[in-house]
Amino acid sequence: MASRCNPVTCFGYLRAALFAASLLLFVSTSTQSQTKPGTPSTSPPPNTEPTSTDRGKADKDDSFRDFGSPENEMRARQALRAEKKQYDENVARAREASYLASELVKAYEAKKAFDSEDGKKFERLEKLAKRIRNEAGGSDSEPDIKDIPAVMDAAVKQVAEMADDLRKLVEKTPRHVISAAVIDQANKLLGLLQHVRFAH
Repeated sequence: MASRCNPVTCFGYLRAALFAASLLLFVSTSTQSQTKPGTPSTSPPPNTEPTSTDRGKADKDDSFRDFGSPENEMRARQALRAEKKQYDENVARAREASYLASELVKAYEAKKAFDSEDGKKFERLEKLAKRIRNEAGGSDSEPDIKDIPAVMDAAVKQVAEMADDLRKLVEKTPRHVISAAVIDQANKLLGLLQHVRFAH
């Protein structure tokens, strides 16, 4: 025959069992709430903003894509070649102008006059001087006709000197620079050329 438990002892066992059960229930629900999908987590979300290093790298990659692409490099080279060609052509004009002016001096010294061939050289020299002036940033304007020698020999020699000075200025002036000195010299040469052409 089973022994009956003392009411006080039975009540103690029952109380301990209920406490253990409630503790177990509490622990299991708190664990489930932490791992249950869809519930907000207490840990902060991962940072999706790019760091300064990432941003710098992205900017560098973008700039490399924009400026370092083969197409852009090719365009830049073509532009530089075009600029150099334009500059070289202007220097060639200035040298041709200086050469033509020296030829006119020789022709006048030999004949004390100008013929139709010399007239063509005058026309070509004027065109070159105007083009050089325009390439330097000048525009069509009345040529400077001050301080022109009264004697034809001296005037023709001064044409050659001014054309040679213009050549030197053009050779010294960097590409795409608006040069007031080149514009002024070209205008003076044009004024002197017109005087000599129509005075002889």
